[in-house]
Amino acid sequence: MINENNTIDINFFWFNEPVYSIKDSILIITTSPETDFWQKTHYDFQKDNGHCLLTRVKYDFTLTVKTEFYPNNQYDQCGLFVRIDPENWIKMSVEYENAEFSRLGSVVTNYGYSDWATIDITSDINRMWYRISKNKNDFLMEYSKDGSLWRQLRLTHLHAELSGLSAGVYACSPGKSGFQSRFSNFSLGESLWKKSS
Repeated sequence: MINENNTIDINFFWFNEPVYSIKDSILIITTSPETDFWQKTHYDFQKDNGHCLLTRVKYDFTLTVKTEFYPNNQYDQCGLFVRIDPENWIKMSVEYENAEFSRLGSVVTNYGYSDWATIDITSDINRMWYRISKNKNDFLMEYSKDGSLWRQLRLTHLHAELSGLSAGVYACSPGKSGFQSRFSNFSLGESLWKKSS
């Protein structure tokens, strides 16, 4: 994702480019307000204007990143993103709620309807590792506090054709102001997750 000379790799592209900088191989994103990813379910709105740095992937992969985040408002979030199109995608992150608790979780969107599965965590946590592994149309989502001990967050499926799939990092701020997030230790390679026979 980030080259040794602190530039973005040529194989990556911005979707809704934010204000950003790169220092010591760390990507620092400052989100724009009123940015989000969500489709239809319950809240009756559609948003597809969050910030993503993505690359096109045509093979089964494992994608990993470390995040550090300093939220300001409810639902500020950053993490990993897998995208086919506006109506078919996956995101995983911590979403800030208030000074007491936040929600570690994921959203899976199939055919224009999003869900939201979460675990409550304390809001003093401002670092988290994420990992998504793909096997055909199935995806294993995991999280870690230290990058060594991984815990399963979710196992899910994207129903749409995956021919245009992209993957990478994202951040957004559904509220009226932005926040800063940092991405490091990014890796993308062949899938570590193999289906049991």
